[in-house]
Amino acid sequence: MTDRDPYLWLEDVESEAALAWVAERNAETAEALTAGAGFASLKKSLREVLDASDRIPCTVRRGAFLYNFWQDAEHVRGVWRRTTTEQYRKDAPEWDVLLDVDALVAAEDEKWVWAGARVRPPDHDRALVHLSRDGGDAVVVREFDLATRAFVEDGFQVGEAKTTIGWIDDDTVFVGTDSGSGSLTDSGYPRTVRRWRRGTPLEQAALVFETGTEDVSAGGWHDSTPGFERDFVARSMDFYRGETYLLAPDDSLVRIDVPDDADAEVHREHLLVTLKSDWLGQRKGSLLAFGFDAFLAGDRTARVLFTPDERTSLAGHSWTRHHLILETMHDVSTRIEVLTPTPDGPWTRTSLTDVPALSAATVVDTDPDVSDEYFLDVSGFLQPSTLHHGHVGADSEIIKQAPARFDASGLEVRQFFAASQDGTRVPYFVIGPDRTATGPGLALLYGYGGFEVPLTPYYGAVTGRGWLERGGTYVIANIRGGSEYGPGWHQAALRADRPRAFEDFAAVATDLVARGITTPAMLGATGGSNGGLLMGAMITRYPQLFGAIVAEVPLLDMLRFHKLLAGASWIAEYGNPDDEADRPHLRALSPYHQLTADQDYPPVLLTTSTRDDRVHPGHARKAAARLRELGHQVLLHENTGGGHAGANDNEQAAHNRALVQTFLRKHLTRADGPASG
Repeated sequence: MTDRDPYLWLEDVESEAALAWVAERNAETAEALTAGAGFASLKKSLREVLDASDRIPCTVRRGAFLYNFWQDAEHVRGVWRRTTTEQYRKDAPEWDVLLDVDALVAAEDEKWVWAGARVRPPDHDRALVHLSRDGGDAVVVREFDLATRAFVEDGFQVGEAKTTIGWIDDDTVFVGTDSGSGSLTDSGYPRTVRRWRRGTPLEQAALVFETGTEDVSAGGWHDSTPGFERDFVARSMDFYRGETYLLAPDDSLVRIDVPDDADAEVHREHLLVTLKSDWLGQRKGSLLAFGFDAFLAGDRTARVLFTPDERTSLAGHSWTRHHLILETMHDVSTRIEVLTPTPDGPWTRTSLTDVPALSAATVVDTDPDVSDEYFLDVSGFLQPSTLHHGHVGADSEIIKQAPARFDASGLEVRQFFAASQDGTRVPYFVIGPDRTATGPGLALLYGYGGFEVPLTPYYGAVTGRGWLERGGTYVIANIRGGSEYGPGWHQAALRADRPRAFEDFAAVATDLVARGITTPAMLGATGGSNGGLLMGAMITRYPQLFGAIVAEVPLLDMLRFHKLLAGASWIAEYGNPDDEADRPHLRALSPYHQLTADQDYPPVLLTTSTRDDRVHPGHARKAAARLRELGHQVLLHENTGGGHAGANDNEQAAHNRALVQTFLRKHLTRADGPASG
């Protein structure tokens, strides 16, 4: 264990020396993993899944049209397009292409990546298009005319930054961006909100709100709901605490006085509050409803819409015109019901649809200003997506059905619970063949464990094609740090308690072996971003449990993360390395600082992106260099583009997936020879 850091020079992202070193590592990885015929075959198979023309095109409604962004073999960077509901029902809808990103890339000789658009209500005739250079979080914003299919020459334009921008009316927007010294927080996000009028310079936009540089960000938005038009601004003190204000016509602020750690949402006459701590006699994890005007006047009479229990938590909610669709999880499987406001009494509730066991249902889109329409996706680990379309109170229809992408013959889904070190019951899903007759086989364990992110059932076509179909078992661990069981599940692994997440993951790995599903030599582990930190902990704390480990876009240096890119925004999750009270536990958590020469580590693959402007590529680079110095088996693959996702298109995504699966199969073995699955 050492605080010595001879590899700081690798944090200089685009220096000649750092890029030359990365090129050498990439060449080593390519030689080790891509030379065989099996790699090309695997990559081609995965690319077919990603490019499949019969995928369900997910849409969002804006007025009369359904909008979709689409990538395939022909449209590498993708097209932004729209269609009508009538057309969407067809097997082969007619799409109206609004913007061809591949054509834009060719015309401007820039590696543009689509990053979304904000369409202007109520006419939906203009959009604020976001374009990223090669996949980073920072974007360029340009106003786009949907009628002429062209950028507006004298329209709203913002240079590259982590910009927030949204329409107020035809000629005015709220904007927060990098406008020079003092305009960003320490985390690199906007700290001001300005009201910018068409035809005026951005630097002259009126300041309506600002927050401190130590906060994560500030934001502003306009509620265009007919009859309820109003403006809001907010400050995020950290990832989990914030303040929201109603912005009065004279630009004075009226605070929505809920706890700092609660989520507040205003819709028409309603205020919904999701609790992360106890309040007004209600448990954390509850969902409360208030009359918005009455709440501002001091009335704290709450309608309780959801109360959690030890096994049930709130997963999300979506408004339609007259109803609230509520998504909950019971032992990480989804339940869906519809709540309807009543003037004086409890809201009524009915079931929206039945969801199969060990499956997930997600509200994809609604039309809250106009109708009670909804789109609902239902899927499971072995169940391709089914897209339901309907209106609350009427029968729904299956509007799209995705075909199977891999052979699921002989595969099953089971849920088990492992006992963690402190006795906590940790759920996990096992997808694969029954090992009772065959004995232990190849298995891959995935986890995340942070930032309130739950890992729910889904149909993973790429994993199915490349891993399950070839005899492997795939396992998802619902460890603490996520929100599978509500706020308490997340809070149990915060800051100095982060090792609880590591212990949970190790408990699942141990339980897999005890059940005869796999052996340590045949068990791989993978995780990305915060899950990359989890993988670093497995390398340094539990190396004996795994035959190989993959950490993607990982966070690994816990003494410098707050100084790199967006890292300062994660202090609430991990702690502050500059605080003497936090530094000891962060040093103990830091995989980079725990690496030693006298420990046997499993082979490691680290992946990152030069254009990742969220988790600095220096984390993976420095860890790879340190592992090499200490004499351990390690490979590094750094994609030059791709941002935090690691890939900008299906070709890059297929390549990355093929690298990971080839690496794992190369190193996961039986005691008596290579594992067949």
